[in-house]
Amino acid sequence: MALPPARSELAVPGSSPRMIEKAVASAADAVFLDLEDAVAPERKEESRDHVARALREPAWGSKPRAYRINALDTPYWYRDLIEVVEAAGPCVELVIVPKVNGPGDMQAVNHLLGGLERRLNLPLGSILLEAQIETASGLIEVEQIASAAPRLERLTFGPGDFSASVRMPATSIGSFDRWDEVYPGHRLHYAMARIVTAARAAGIQAMDGPVADYRDPDLLRRSCAIARGLGFDGKWCIHPAQIEIINEEFSPSEAEVAWARRVLEAYAETGEGAISLDGRLIDAASIRMAEVTIALAERSNREAS
Repeated sequence: MALPPARSELAVPGSSPRMIEKAVASAADAVFLDLEDAVAPERKEESRDHVARALREPAWGSKPRAYRINALDTPYWYRDLIEVVEAAGPCVELVIVPKVNGPGDMQAVNHLLGGLERRLNLPLGSILLEAQIETASGLIEVEQIASAAPRLERLTFGPGDFSASVRMPATSIGSFDRWDEVYPGHRLHYAMARIVTAARAAGIQAMDGPVADYRDPDLLRRSCAIARGLGFDGKWCIHPAQIEIINEEFSPSEAEVAWARRVLEAYAETGEGAISLDGRLIDAASIRMAEVTIALAERSNREAS
């Protein structure tokens, strides 16, 4: 099973059944139940029951049933996998692994999931993985991480923890502050570009991390534009109010689609290697870019319907 592409991926605390119900019913393309940052240490064990119960509910529709475990340097992660997967069985479709530091982390999760699938008589590899790149070590080894496990379907950037890992000053996750005014460019550009390139080389999806200030739509649109401009498929959100903007920003505009169709039509009419259209050179690379735009538009239309 391949993981459906997503523009918006909504995080919801695994400790709150009420919030889980609302999130699953939202317009987000994907939702995941969080056992990591959104759950206090004293509630992590009881939250596994909430997550397993919610994953078994029929209300998910076409959304993949997903949850995030704790990082592998904590005492929680292996029980997060064992207890939830054994309780929810075939209802678990995606596990998100935070703070992946190297390919060994993904291999460890992959092997444990394989053992659980055998125990539960599930198809081997049926539970997919999403890896968060949010440490200096993870970024250095992102290319190896991207191909470390055959069940890995998506890389996700974690800007908050990454900033802390490299001691990059920041006042809020996904915000722009005085250091961005001084720095000649986008401070997270290198990390983001490397992650999306590693994902594409491995043939998997790439998601950008969230914006913490859910009351600032302009900030969110700017952050989305940067991520989509670099090639990311979509973006995490931490509040339902962010879903509509993210879905819109990661869908090609009418103008983009119209231009892509003109490029394909003009190229098909001439059949030449390179042509001029409105003063712009159009060649084989232009065709590939136009085809990507049309495919993204068709995907967005399917997800909106």
